[in-house]
Amino acid sequence: MRRSIEQILEKENPKSVLLVCGKSFHQQELYKRLLGAVEGVGASITEFMDFTPNPKYESVVEGIEVFLANRCDFIIAAGGGSAMDVAKCIKLFWNMDKKENYLKQKITENKVPILAIPTTAGTGSEATQFAVIYYEGTKQSVSHKSCIPDYVVLEPSLLESLPAYQKKVTMLDALCHAIESYWSVHATDTSKQYAVEAIQKILRHREGYLQNTEEGNRGMLQAANVAGCAINLTQTTAGHAMCYKLTTLYGLSHGHAAALCVQVLWPYMVTHGEDCVDPRGTAYLQTMFQGLSEAMGCKHVEEAIAKYRDLLKELSLPSPVLKEEKELTILKTSVNPVRLKNNPVKLSEDAIEGLYREILHLV
Repeated sequence: MRRSIEQILEKENPKSVLLVCGKSFHQQELYKRLLGAVEGVGASITEFMDFTPNPKYESVVEGIEVFLANRCDFIIAAGGGSAMDVAKCIKLFWNMDKKENYLKQKITENKVPILAIPTTAGTGSEATQFAVIYYEGTKQSVSHKSCIPDYVVLEPSLLESLPAYQKKVTMLDALCHAIESYWSVHATDTSKQYAVEAIQKILRHREGYLQNTEEGNRGMLQAANVAGCAINLTQTTAGHAMCYKLTTLYGLSHGHAAALCVQVLWPYMVTHGEDCVDPRGTAYLQTMFQGLSEAMGCKHVEEAIAKYRDLLKELSLPSPVLKEEKELTILKTSVNPVRLKNNPVKLSEDAIEGLYREILHLV
């Protein structure tokens, strides 16, 4: 791993490196090796850690100021999705007009390279053109092909110290990425190949990964990366569109919430083929669900759905509990309609409310 990082730095020959990471990265052996590799090419390094999960626009602005003040010409993002999102936005925005809101300006491609080092196996952000930040409390999706990291280092040892819950939910995030990409209306033969590979790797390596074996951790990192390649082509669908408010209302992790949404969405779509909006039609929809079942190692659609449900039971991930009836209104009105357009089956507001009721065990 040290050698591959050194090769990347030797090729790019940066003068000033911006390292976007969380404080926990300092505890990793790879952090020391990374510092040595940067020193080995004669570059300086500046760390930026002033951001939180669900990073804010203001953190990106501060990161850009650090980037410019130190005349950085290379970015390393080491962490989960938040570190990746911040690093990507710094890359996209640093050369924009600083007097105007970056989110309102047109992105102009620039040549500052990004090296991504994921410390969880879930988001697949190291393989995508997407980033998420929050502006005045509202989620903002940023997308541009030039923010796909130029280099990726997958280091299994980085997963060894993750808490059990974090390992479970990041794995589920990767699995949901692959499943949703497979059934997306934008799915292609290429994206499906990525999705199938990711699903099969996740199922093959989940036990070793949860037991913290090197092979299991490496396999899960690869699976999450491939799932990222899939959603980079298709984006996610209603499962992810529905999960965001669950995280804020009930304190669930992103992967946990997404997994609960997919669990109810999958059987609903199978039984509501008459509401198909995929231009390839209902016959394609049936074939697609059968293909997804086979990717899960199952002969029939119902068997695949049951296998998915059993996986969530094995992981002992509870459903949230409704506190007030008004939460249902908050949930059903929070869904991003853009992501619903990626869904192969149309979802009415009543249908969305019904799915949330299932998640909350109200039916």
